[in-house]
Amino acid sequence: MRIAIVGASGYAGSELLRLSASHPDLEVVVATGETNAGRSVAEFVPALAGLYPSLNFSPVSAIFETDLDVAFVALPHGHSQHLVPDLLKSGVHAVDLGADFRLKNAEDYVTWYGKAHAQPALLATSVYGLVERHRKDLVDATLIAVPGCYPTASALALGPFLDRGLMDNTGIIVNALSGVSGAGRAASDRVHFARLAGNAEAYGLLTHRHTPEIEQELGAELLFTPHLIPTSRGVLVTAYGRSISDTLTSDNALDVLRETYADDPFVVVTPEPPTLKDTVGSNLCLVSARVDSRTGWIVVMSALDNLIKGAAGQAIQAWNVANGRDEILGLPLSGVTP
Repeated sequence: MRIAIVGASGYAGSELLRLSASHPDLEVVVATGETNAGRSVAEFVPALAGLYPSLNFSPVSAIFETDLDVAFVALPHGHSQHLVPDLLKSGVHAVDLGADFRLKNAEDYVTWYGKAHAQPALLATSVYGLVERHRKDLVDATLIAVPGCYPTASALALGPFLDRGLMDNTGIIVNALSGVSGAGRAASDRVHFARLAGNAEAYGLLTHRHTPEIEQELGAELLFTPHLIPTSRGVLVTAYGRSISDTLTSDNALDVLRETYADDPFVVVTPEPPTLKDTVGSNLCLVSARVDSRTGWIVVMSALDNLIKGAAGQAIQAWNVANGRDEILGLPLSGVTP
């Protein structure tokens, strides 16, 4: 398959370049980076020099001038909705790593993103690319909306309990930690070393844009609070929901997770709480759970690499399923340790 990576100079785009090089069915023919057009990928991202010694970044317009099968679009919110319709009309499939096609209610974009959606009709045809929960829906999909890193970690941890009616679907609390790469490559005061090092910061209080995405996926009401911490990659979620069952124990909760993900190669159930670093470098999501009989709360935990399972790896995993490939093709099943 001849592919374009749109936004290849960003962190998620660079990760798509790296992972695509080890995928036997993906050939990168265009890598766009609007402000870096004409510049060598090897020069801009030296870590990729061995994989792409002669590839240069192109302007976004190159995707409409090249014979393509699929475009992986890794652009900030608001950009892909103006590109995807023309891609689909020309027969090119689209895998969007941004938020443009994740929400099904167009009004949610006005509420949470502050602007009306330019292509609301496509919201009904996009398929949410969380493979573990939408594997059947993804088969033959031509427009895939890749979930965000926080919604992925939250849904994989909370979903099994909400789906089974074991947890109250109101009053859920989701606290999450993320490495600084989740903020993207663009510089800002928040990610300057002097501010970030040795620091931790809650942000997006009450208004974070991933809130409606998590609620849509889980059919639940929740309060989501993310935190920025001084590490480059990784997401760690700890979430709390009221248990509906008087007999649910921690062992039962772990069994629920094991039963749910028995056939999912990228979700690993751990008896001990996962740490943020456990999954770095892999497409894995580690999940665990506890039940506090004293207070009646279920505590669920998950960890993933925000640039792989939370972005580029998830995009390739969803594309694999949509196109009849082995789900694990081209994706790392192990992290980097120590």
